[in-house]
Amino acid sequence: MKTGVLSRRRMLTGAASAAVAAPILRARPARAATKLRFLMNWFAEAEHGGFYQAKATGLYKKAGFDVELMQGGPQLNAVQLLLGGEADVILGYDLQLLSGIEKALPMRAIAASFQTDLQGLMTRPNVKSFAELKGRKVYIANSGYTTYWPWLKKKFGFTDEMAAPKGVGLQTFFADPTSAAAGYITAEPYYAKQRNEDVNFLLFSNDGWPTYTNPLVASTDYLAKHKDLIRPFLKASMEGWKSYMADPTPGNNLIKQMNPKMDDGQIDFSLARMREIKTLESGDAAKLGLGCMTEERWRKTRDFMVEVNLLKPETDWKQAFTTEFIDDVHVMPS
Repeated sequence: MKTGVLSRRRMLTGAASAAVAAPILRARPARAATKLRFLMNWFAEAEHGGFYQAKATGLYKKAGFDVELMQGGPQLNAVQLLLGGEADVILGYDLQLLSGIEKALPMRAIAASFQTDLQGLMTRPNVKSFAELKGRKVYIANSGYTTYWPWLKKKFGFTDEMAAPKGVGLQTFFADPTSAAAGYITAEPYYAKQRNEDVNFLLFSNDGWPTYTNPLVASTDYLAKHKDLIRPFLKASMEGWKSYMADPTPGNNLIKQMNPKMDDGQIDFSLARMREIKTLESGDAAKLGLGCMTEERWRKTRDFMVEVNLLKPETDWKQAFTTEFIDDVHVMPS
């Protein structure tokens, strides 16, 4: 990534009289852009589109930042890199963040990427509700056992006997017509489409799953030392998302440059699903603006985690987030 600079203002003087010497006005040197390392939670994709759009269209540069967008991946421990000083901001996960607060890890969410969580269960078209899946096989990732699976057990009576490893390429799901597979509305249904398989997708959020998607997280040390940077960074990021949803071309070009394996079909599918479920502008965002978070929503996530023994009741859960920065941003949905 090249280092950007703030635009330089030139000061022009009128023509000098031959008899009167004009004073020399020197332009002040441009101030170097502030470097900020932003680590994604996966390889470049449409689900990160607003951030790539902010980079590609110069929104970050205009706000005074040289943002390095770093790709994530399955082998990266984002929290470890954040607390080790290798990243300034990361895309995190609500439940992981609250568990970290229980362990006194010094980090805090500063905004939410999406209001509607993209996670859910992919089923055959005839399955219209989670309740209909009771007793059937549900293929899930290992991380699901300590996130959404306890919620499904509590709310819909699922049992551990129903859960099975998701497997590579969703082969287990395609081989079992009565089953369901956990995943993201922007991803797994696309793989099914590639196989000409008709599927339905049940979003957890539509049945009370409380978490946000991809909250932006910084260490408490970074927030203390760079408090003045957070609002302009968040504003540029949310303006990037608004711009991306209107015309994603610049962001998509950068996504494909960063991740050559990402194809137009996947990007278009993901973006269409994000628009369909209004993941950016649903809920509180309609009144509070893109990226907003509320204490009430975080409380619901905390209460769920305590109820299913994923979080100790005495954990100071309010330390997991702060709304002081995003509350003043107010980038409203179109």
